[in-house]
Amino acid sequence: MSFDDFEELLLDKPDNERWELIGGRVIRGMVGARWEHHIIAQNLMVALRSHIKATGRPCRVFQETFFLKRRELDLAVLPDVMVRCGPMEPASASVPDPMVVIEVLSPGTEPRDRYDKWDGYRQIPSLQHYVLVHRDRILVEIKTRQGPEWTTTVVDDPAATFALAALDFRMPLAAVYEDVLPG
Repeated sequence: MSFDDFEELLLDKPDNERWELIGGRVIRGMVGARWEHHIIAQNLMVALRSHIKATGRPCRVFQETFFLKRRELDLAVLPDVMVRCGPMEPASASVPDPMVVIEVLSPGTEPRDRYDKWDGYRQIPSLQHYVLVHRDRILVEIKTRQGPEWTTTVVDDPAATFALAALDFRMPLAAVYEDVLPG
């Protein structure tokens, strides 16, 4: 399906469903996830937002219901957490150019997040970090753009910290999983 056809289809989407377009394929799912997923996403969003405000960066943090859309990629997705820097157009309902995208993985979403979405995300020139956070165990994978290539760092020690260099941001894994998993 084309991006434009998907935009038209969204007009008929039931409120209790979450639809995404990934590489021209429509993914229909129900709204809602396990509470652990939401707490992890909230922990990340709050930490990122606090850091951005404290450092005075011209960035915004979005969570779960705000679209990342790229017409040329036939991509319209709702990342769990997304950071976009720069001015925003009034009344925007999506962004095309995030700097950071974070997905919280569950067994049902992991293949789509790890492969299908990644195929689109890595083609976005503004994207500097793609972070995969496992919901059911302490494990964070950070993909970082290094010129034309991407490197991957895996952090699984609850006492360790992961970093997003593009934002000069660091967060202990224990804080990512606070109130969800024992550290």
